[in-house]
Amino acid sequence: MAMDYKKIGDEIVEIVGKDNILSMTHCATRLRLEVKDRKAIDDKKTQNVDQVKGVFFNAGQYQIILGTGTVNKVYDALIQDDDELRQRETSLESIKREGNPVKRGIRTLADIFVPIIPGIVATGLFLGLKGVILNENVLGFFGTSTAQIPEYILTLMNVLTDTVFVFLPALICWSAFKKFGGTPIIGFVIGLMLVSPMLPNAYSVADINSGIEPMIAFGFIPIVGYQGSVLTALVVGILGANLEKRLRKVMPASLDLMFTPFVVIMGMLLMGLLVLGPLLHYVEAGLVVLVKALIHIPFGLGGLVIGFLYPLAVMTGMHHLFIMIETSLLAQTGFNPLITLCAMYGFANAAVCFAISTKAKNKKIKVIGTSAGITQLLGVSEPALFGITIRYGTKPLIVMLGCSALGGALLSVLGVQANSYGLAVILSPLMYIYEPSQFVTYIVVGVLIFILAFVITYLFAVPEEVMIPEEALVKE
Repeated sequence: MAMDYKKIGDEIVEIVGKDNILSMTHCATRLRLEVKDRKAIDDKKTQNVDQVKGVFFNAGQYQIILGTGTVNKVYDALIQDDDELRQRETSLESIKREGNPVKRGIRTLADIFVPIIPGIVATGLFLGLKGVILNENVLGFFGTSTAQIPEYILTLMNVLTDTVFVFLPALICWSAFKKFGGTPIIGFVIGLMLVSPMLPNAYSVADINSGIEPMIAFGFIPIVGYQGSVLTALVVGILGANLEKRLRKVMPASLDLMFTPFVVIMGMLLMGLLVLGPLLHYVEAGLVVLVKALIHIPFGLGGLVIGFLYPLAVMTGMHHLFIMIETSLLAQTGFNPLITLCAMYGFANAAVCFAISTKAKNKKIKVIGTSAGITQLLGVSEPALFGITIRYGTKPLIVMLGCSALGGALLSVLGVQANSYGLAVILSPLMYIYEPSQFVTYIVVGVLIFILAFVITYLFAVPEEVMIPEEALVKE
């Protein structure tokens, strides 16, 4: 039977109150309503609406979790024939400009890095395949060795695995210009100039055996390329986009096409190579050293802390800050141990959902829990986190946090680390195929954490309210 999205939307509006809604929009999984009176809304009634997986109130918005795909259809059905609601539409961008400045800044970082994640994820998979193909044991099985592989094959492999990180500043500058309203191609050109082959290569300069030294400007400023640099490209991109917007306001129309790009490119290149680059290089290097020090605290304590804190960061939206750190780690070291220590959150959160849905007597909770668990396995955590884990008190939350922390500690002790980012839960093992032992260890730990979280939740953390069948609730 076809789902009646209009009926779902009308029920939600009736519970919230049409006059109570100031503005409305939606994101990938949630219907987001800015309301006059939060206390006037009965959460239990909202949660009993078909397809609603959970509700919460944050940053002045009543947010109803409907899930990917469903939320779009419910929203469209709501505004299609209702002029009053259509007039209260607002954009997600306008909402992002409101609220806590720290959260706005972190969301901005996420908006810059998210568009380039697919390239880095693909590169990580290429690195994994390269590690498998060039493994001596694998080659030995086929009666060959790396010495017998044609040079052009090795070169093509290196093109696949190295290009994104070599030109990472160009990608970041492009995305920053696009986010801040500049001309993306200008940002891309500036980013390419930061890694020009005419500059001493940053990786070669860092290698003491290469014999490559930085150029010295004015007798004291070292000039190198910024291959793999994140902070320099990020700041140059943000400043460059804002400079371009200011110039376009004052530049005569007849000169704008030629002189605005000229001034922006010239100014930001000199600023990047002579001022920002040398300064931010030490900041970025220090940040990577700090994170690595935390990760490698003995006995897995660093992994324990990160595994515990990451789910809390997701709850507040602070997890987007991790993307910049992960990009820096990948660019400078070729590995991303940070995402490894955070990854068990997804396994634990999915297991909590499946345990609650398995034991629940309420059919609606069974459906929501199973759906949320599957969605979490595919990498979207909000329905599971807000619709099940947090919704049913502290016990499921404690189980999830504890298992996430334990998983982080185990992976830290075992020295497991990814070579990419952006792949979650059931797809995440692909980030470890570069080394068979890493691949197997990661899967074993992930399965163990899933089983542990499922069993503990099933035995001790399923709330009494979901054990009451719907029929009994109706009689009451």
